Amino acid sequence: MEHIKWIVSARQRCDLEMLLVGGFNPVTGFLSQADYESVLSHARLLNGQLWPMPITLDVSEEFADRIRVGQEISLCDIDNSVLAYMKVTDKWKPDKFIEARNIFSTEDTRHPGVGYLFNKSGDWYLGGSIKLVRVPNYYDFVLLRHTPQLLKQYFLEKGFQQIVGFQTRNPIHRAHMELTLRAAQAISGHILIHPVVGLTKPGDIDYFTRVRCYQKILHYYPSQKATLSLLPLAMRMGGPKEALWHALIRKNYGCTHFIVGRDHAGPGNDSKGKPFYDPYAAQEMVQQYQNEIGIHILPFQEMVYVKERKQYSPINELQPQETPLAISGTELRNALLTERDIPDWFSFPEIISELRQSYPPKYKQGITLFFTGLSGAGKTTLAQAIMAKLMSEGKRKVTLLDGDAVRRVLSSELGFTKADRDLNVRRIGFVAAEVVKAGGIALCAAIAPYTGARADNRHLISQHGGYIEIYISTPLSVCEQRDTKGLYAKARNHELNGLTGVDDPYEPPQDAEIVINTSELSIDESVNKIIDYLQAADYLKQSDFAPFVLPMSNGVEAVHPVELIKEFT
Repeated sequence: MEHIKWIVSARQRCDLEMLLVGGFNPVTGFLSQADYESVLSHARLLNGQLWPMPITLDVSEEFADRIRVGQEISLCDIDNSVLAYMKVTDKWKPDKFIEARNIFSTEDTRHPGVGYLFNKSGDWYLGGSIKLVRVPNYYDFVLLRHTPQLLKQYFLEKGFQQIVGFQTRNPIHRAHMELTLRAAQAISGHILIHPVVGLTKPGDIDYFTRVRCYQKILHYYPSQKATLSLLPLAMRMGGPKEALWHALIRKNYGCTHFIVGRDHAGPGNDSKGKPFYDPYAAQEMVQQYQNEIGIHILPFQEMVYVKERKQYSPINELQPQETPLAISGTELRNALLTERDIPDWFSFPEIISELRQSYPPKYKQGITLFFTGLSGAGKTTLAQAIMAKLMSEGKRKVTLLDGDAVRRVLSSELGFTKADRDLNVRRIGFVAAEVVKAGGIALCAAIAPYTGARADNRHLISQHGGYIEIYISTPLSVCEQRDTKGLYAKARNHELNGLTGVDDPYEPPQDAEIVINTSELSIDESVNKIIDYLQAADYLKQSDFAPFVLPMSNGVEAVHPVELIKEFT
């Protein structure tokens, strides 16, 4: 009998690979309900073995309804190829609030792990044993991908007996290099630079760029002192429990020691501006279990550059008269985006060059301008005017994605249910993201009535460039008077059902970068408002654009550029 297939998500793909290669030992399959509940309550499997992170296969309710306990299913990659078979032993609907509190110590969705749990993961969990068919294929950095068995064999052949693991999801700069060298010196050992190349925190530097940076900095380490290997882990950003999890994983990869730094796997601040975790809580938790986990922990303070000594030092070793210098990740990103110089004491020239290539200033990045509002509000007209303005300067590639056009070409099979409308908006977002990746400007004009789909687009596109939401707030009464498509008349005569604003809701944006009411502002005023915003935010150079003014000649009213567009199309 043919197996029912489940296409694994990006995170599930990482988890599955770690299970298949032994990176999650003693866990070898997706947790049963009893193990899951034990992990939540005690950070242990049911048999008492320490394990702080639930590893479960989350699925949709629709898929769960098709599955019975005892059934074998196929776990497939995105191309439908089978990675593993899973014999389902458990099926249950978890209490995600309990999971959030017990694993992340918060229900705040600003925490990436909580946000994923509540907004992306399926509502049902499956547990069961897995049987390998093949590990996922990779076509990038193939020589840097090692299983636990391969790494252990390599260390054995090289005679490395003391190996200190270094976890990172960021480029390595001089401070990190100094930290790892100090750790290796303390144990007379070898360094395993073991960066995560699965899912990390949204907004992190992409792993392609990071790996190129790791390859370059490796040349600055003493010969035979450091090994680079990539870890296909999907991080949860769980702070203390994640640090303990990372230590157990590195033991599986042959490490005898593991560095736990300040705010290890911390996701930053919560929605009230308070850090999710105490900066040294991770060190305290992992040290608490050090005798049990079989790997030695090397806790380190934050490393800072001492101006007077011209060298790095742990911050707790500074003298009162000494000046610590440091550059935060945010400050580094801002320096890259504004093309400011980055001091030599912070990083190596090759690393900065690599980062500048991957993270150009804003005026060289791709951007999406997403126009949302009711039918007849003026979205398409304004998007066309902006397109005419940008194209007339000839400095950027511009693509217009109009909601009606996308419906005809990409979404002709969709109706007007909430699910279909959301899917249409997400398709627009997908295309816009590809335009932004290539450095172009995407102008999207769609009603996009629901907050969730718009938020998904913002999240997707912001990973590759700029995202500016423009809420065309023209009142319903004005839109009805215009009734450019005759839709409102049909809706009021009960000839049309489900029209947004009449008998289907529109959820106004609460975080739009620009709000324009076209019943109060003219087209040229609206265009200037958008251009001014883009210039102030450094997405356009100030010198590139003059104010947008409607041409007039001898008292004769000029034809608006948008009308010319309509005439020629």
